[in-house]
Amino acid sequence: FFFFFFFFFPTFLPSQFSRTLPLTGIPLAATVAFSLSDLSRCSHSLTLDLAAMATSAFGTTTATSNYRNGGAANARNLPKNSSVKSKTGVRKSAPGSLGGGGAASSSSKDDAGVPGRVRVAVRLRPRNAEEMVADADFADCVELQPELKRLKLRKNNWDSDTYEFDEVLTEFASQKRVYEVVAKPVVESVLDGYNGTVMAYGQTGTGKTYTVGQLGDEDMAARGIMVRAMEDILAGVSLETDSISVSYMQLYMETIQDLLDPTNDNISIVEDHKTGDVSLPGATQVEIRDHHSFLEILKLGEDHRFAANTKLNTESSRSHAILMVNLRRFVKGKDSAVSSENSSSLQTVKSLKPSVVRKAKLVVVDLAGSERIHKSGSEGHTLEEAKSINLSLSALGKCINALAENSPHIPVRDSKLTRLLRDSFGGTARTSLVITVGPSPRHRGETASTIMFGQRAMKVENMLKLKEEFDYKSLSRRLDIQLDKLIAEHERQQKIFEDEIERLTAEAERQLSDAERNYVQALEGSSPLVLYWPCYVFCFQKERSKYQKEYLESIKKLEEKWIMNQRKSVNDENKLRHKDVGSNVLPNAKESKVAPMEENPEMKKLLEKETAHRKAVEEEVWTLKTQLAESRRSEALQSSEIVKLRKMLDDEAHQKEKLEMEIGKLQSHLLQLSVEADETRRQLDSGGSEEVLSGLDSLLHQPRQPQSDNSETGDKESVAKLFEQVGLHKILSLLEAEDADVRIHAVKVVANLAAEEANQEKIVEAGGLTSLLKLLISSEDETIHRVAAGAIANLAMSETNQELIMAQGGVRLLSNTASSAEDPQTLRMVAGAIANLCGNDKLQMKLRGEGGIKALLGMVRCRHPDVLSQVARGIANFAKCESRASAQGVKAGRSLLIEDGALPWIVQNANNEAASVRRHIELALCHLAQHEANSRDMINGGAVWEMVRISRDCPREDIRSLAHRTLTSSHSFQAEMRRLG
Repeated sequence: FFFFFFFFFPTFLPSQFSRTLPLTGIPLAATVAFSLSDLSRCSHSLTLDLAAMATSAFGTTTATSNYRNGGAANARNLPKNSSVKSKTGVRKSAPGSLGGGGAASSSSKDDAGVPGRVRVAVRLRPRNAEEMVADADFADCVELQPELKRLKLRKNNWDSDTYEFDEVLTEFASQKRVYEVVAKPVVESVLDGYNGTVMAYGQTGTGKTYTVGQLGDEDMAARGIMVRAMEDILAGVSLETDSISVSYMQLYMETIQDLLDPTNDNISIVEDHKTGDVSLPGATQVEIRDHHSFLEILKLGEDHRFAANTKLNTESSRSHAILMVNLRRFVKGKDSAVSSENSSSLQTVKSLKPSVVRKAKLVVVDLAGSERIHKSGSEGHTLEEAKSINLSLSALGKCINALAENSPHIPVRDSKLTRLLRDSFGGTARTSLVITVGPSPRHRGETASTIMFGQRAMKVENMLKLKEEFDYKSLSRRLDIQLDKLIAEHERQQKIFEDEIERLTAEAERQLSDAERNYVQALEGSSPLVLYWPCYVFCFQKERSKYQKEYLESIKKLEEKWIMNQRKSVNDENKLRHKDVGSNVLPNAKESKVAPMEENPEMKKLLEKETAHRKAVEEEVWTLKTQLAESRRSEALQSSEIVKLRKMLDDEAHQKEKLEMEIGKLQSHLLQLSVEADETRRQLDSGGSEEVLSGLDSLLHQPRQPQSDNSETGDKESVAKLFEQVGLHKILSLLEAEDADVRIHAVKVVANLAAEEANQEKIVEAGGLTSLLKLLISSEDETIHRVAAGAIANLAMSETNQELIMAQGGVRLLSNTASSAEDPQTLRMVAGAIANLCGNDKLQMKLRGEGGIKALLGMVRCRHPDVLSQVARGIANFAKCESRASAQGVKAGRSLLIEDGALPWIVQNANNEAASVRRHIELALCHLAQHEANSRDMINGGAVWEMVRISRDCPREDIRSLAHRTLTSSHSFQAEMRRLG
């Protein structure tokens, strides 16, 4: 049985046991159980589990959604119930997005889309006080028919033009009604996973900002679209799993400025060439957890938005306001079932399905009003603002005209406004447009232009797409858990199998011993001759022949020896006969014949002794031969080991030569790069232009700025080529080289790599930040200190890196470097690094505790404008963080800057000749003045005079208005100004 089990058992295993797990490669034959039926069931169940896991993870996903119109459906509206499958259809031929063709068009061929026309509503503003007086004798130029959704534009008393819109809102329509028919369908689509856009367009003074951005502080019923949209979004999401982030910007004079951070006044637009999506990575994103925080953000943004007083509007918006709400929602995957039959039984195995993440974006745009210069009375800077507004609105109108006419070319790049709205018109977003008009017949031309803009926009058709993807991280965690369970089950079954094998082995051995015992007993109970007679006869004959042969050989040897002895005795007898003749000779002869016969037993003993000795010698010879063979095998093994060692030595020598060649190449590259860097720095120092110095002021990109684009491109290509050929780890290892020149070249390369945002994370992960901080301690070379501080300043642009720098004592090291440095460029780099750290709200107390503020103030001894600019920037960042913390109620009491004695220097340099220094100091003063606890120190320090000067003479409108609001809102400053007259 034992023999049969181990030699024939593998042939009975099911075919499933010759396979492996799909994900791990674990042999399924190792999970054998103790019975064949259990083995088959276990294998089938395990295979189904893993097959279902793979199917649920990588199978086709179908998403279905309902689309809402939010109003009465007509022939041109989107159907109320339209189902769509993602990644299964091809987009219909549409006019195209604002981007025209390109990547966006190619990507649309792979994703299904549902057509959705731009919906347009018109809202009439009631007459204001001026119009009631001036136009008292004239009728309104527009007549609304809301029940028919029509608008009549009067040409004269007897003729008019009629236009149809999706919604017509009279002057009596409430804000709630406007939101429900214009924005609520878009918000619901955003909650379902689609991008959405709500936009207000119209002449200046017709109520666009009131419709879109009214906060409703005094009257809750007056809340605008932004506030109501966020209320619905917060009500429709789960803050435990979902996330909401908000960005608030303005497009002012063709520059995108952050309304939440006035210092961020030039945000770039990034376009994804594969999907055509537009993003603003430089804009501030704030996560929203409640409605109150969102209102605070809107208030902050409205405070920073540009406005002016014109003849048509006392608070005319001079910029396009853009609110972006990014929504990320998790949709839990449903479980599917796979049925399998085994041994006439039905088992249901649930498969794992990954969670689905829906990413949607809501864009709310409050466009600046179009205006005619002779009516608005704009002049000076306000005139330039009006020109910029009209140009951007004209570019938007051209794009919509091209889309409405199915033109092959869409002029999307004529303005940043059209680039931002490329997804809203002809793209993948659900778009609602509300156009606002006034009733005055004096502005009939502007009203007609607005109406025609809305009519053309109604012809634009978008292709709505569901922004949905799998949460593969969550799926990976769930698969890991399931795999651990299957591995544990596999180990348990393997243990059961091994125990069963041991049991079967013990059973077989027991049965074998019983059989042997029974066999012995059978032998004892019967005659051996009967049982083993053939074998006995064979062995007896063999032994008999062997003994006979040995006997004959011994007898032969004895006979030969006897014959020799007899011959010897005969010879002796003959000799005796010659000597003695007589009767006594014969008896002696007879005795000699008998003596050899008596010696035979002794000879036999000697023969046996010689035989035993011979056997011992043969055994010793065999042992020696065995030892010789073992020694030869050992020698052969040692020879093979020697060959391997020689091969390893040759490989090591080859590797050493290769490394020496790479080190030589690296040193040559470093030397070349160092020469280029020094040449560029000499050109920069000799140029001395104000533009370059102001570019160095921010210290946000590189520790050195080339004078031309060609040199910059060459340096980047050299560094990138060196990075690819040598590798980051080898470059970082050279930071610890003994040769000072090698260290200098290496730290310059690292600094240039750190200037690129894509390399910063790699440098930190490879330990580059730690190596740079060590250089500030170990090295005494001024060049190494300067370049290392510049690299640290670049790395300090990331919030994560800022925390790492603080955790590793970077502020203390930078402060020590600043105290011992005399070179202005070194001090500029150190000040730039500390200034970047000052912009982190979480590090305020720790930064001050490690001497960061005192180090900044200590560097003003240099008096170099570049150093002073970085010091002023750091103080402005620190004051801004303190102002924000005070407004949120996190901080109370005097400013840490005032406690460290920074106020006298701030007041002294508030009117500095260098524009970069003066701008940062003015911002710092405004931020300090916003907290009432600082007012007494600022009054005593003479800061009130500087605040008054800033509110009147500052060339920047945002800083000037911020200073004016601060002075007018502070009771202490008002009292001091009245006292001083």
